[in-house]
Amino acid sequence: MSLIDTPLARATSASAGGRGATVRAMEVGQHVMTVLLVGIGIIRAIGQGTAPAAAIAAGLGIIAAHTVASLLPKKARTTTVYALWLVGFAVVWLAAVAVSPEFVWVSFVLWILAGHLLPLLAGLVFSVFVLAVVIVAPILHHGTTSYANVFGPLIGGVFAFGISRGYLKLLRDAAERERLVSSLTRAQEEMAALQGELALAQRHSGAVAERTRISRDIHDTIAQALSSIRLLAHAGADHTGDPTAIRTLGQVESLASDSLADVRRIVASLAPHELEDGALTAALNRMLERLHDETGVAVTLNVDDTLPLLPTDVEVALLRTAQSALANVRLHAQATRVVMSLIDAGDTVRLDITDDGRGFDVVAWESSLDTHSSSYGIRFMRARLRELGGGLDVESAPGEGAALSLHLPIAMPLARNVVPELSTGVVPEPSTDEAEPSARDERDGSGANGEGAQPADGSAS
Repeated sequence: MSLIDTPLARATSASAGGRGATVRAMEVGQHVMTVLLVGIGIIRAIGQGTAPAAAIAAGLGIIAAHTVASLLPKKARTTTVYALWLVGFAVVWLAAVAVSPEFVWVSFVLWILAGHLLPLLAGLVFSVFVLAVVIVAPILHHGTTSYANVFGPLIGGVFAFGISRGYLKLLRDAAERERLVSSLTRAQEEMAALQGELALAQRHSGAVAERTRISRDIHDTIAQALSSIRLLAHAGADHTGDPTAIRTLGQVESLASDSLADVRRIVASLAPHELEDGALTAALNRMLERLHDETGVAVTLNVDDTLPLLPTDVEVALLRTAQSALANVRLHAQATRVVMSLIDAGDTVRLDITDDGRGFDVVAWESSLDTHSSSYGIRFMRARLRELGGGLDVESAPGEGAALSLHLPIAMPLARNVVPELSTGVVPEPSTDEAEPSARDERDGSGANGEGAQPADGSAS
């Protein structure tokens, strides 16, 4: 931190590197200007009859006092310390003016420093004091003055103070722009990471949906047909007395049973697993693990076993909202633990995120319109969820952590349309009670055209 950018220390420290060249140039220019003005003062003082030794000593004292600011330890280079140094520098300058009024030329440096280091009101008061010294010094030394000695310093002081304030405003604007650029860069990096998470989630979601469709189709077609073949073979074996036919129908029934067992195994492996193995859960878990790795915060993820396969737009909204919430925890909460819960609430899905951080005043946040507030992240979360028919509830108090509860409707996820048997991945075997009546009907000739009855609906489920 240097004399030039000290007033920006409270605004930002991340952008100091980008201003390094400008700051060094301004600092060198300030030292050069001080040396030149002191040199002019020494030459004019000697020309006006001041003892050379006194004039040179006074000039060197001003240069030494000005150089002290650059020699301060880094830990001591604060705005308050520099303001105190400016007062001391003014005292040394007053002593030099007492030696010769020609050192009033250094007042331009004091006006520039006042505009740069002091608040506006304090800087104006200091500048008026310096102007008074500049006007009074010739009168005290020579008993007279001129309009040039009054209006010249007045105009010069106004310009010096104004230029200093303008330069400070430019520096602050530049620092703010660099802060915004840095923030946008971080947001872009986070968005790129989120896009990767979303792409992975969509691929997993598509794979699960396709596996579900295939398992359902196999269940509704091949499994039903094999079950019917098995029933018919069993009924035919009971109806005939031909040993060859009985042996053949037994083989058919056995093959159908074996094939049905294979189909059950295939359907079970294709059916969607519980959500702990799903794409959304994996993405949320990776976010929490990343938060733990970067900050050391303890994290926990709880997921309901009954949670169905969610539509892509719902998963995207949950992922984005979770990312924004965890970003707030990382930047502002100062938490030691974060718990995330994904809950099946019937027709809606709920995501609860709680932390044990410093919390905030919810009432004040709701009514705040501070453009510098990070609470806009929560407002954007709420707006995104409302667009999908959901909402966001916030509970917090200073020092008591925070809890976010978001909810979204589930728009007929594919997992809910699968026939009940797919929820367990098991195709139930037809019972003996179901097979026997069909065989008896066949033997009694009660089937259509006496050619054998078809199995009852659902017998092969």
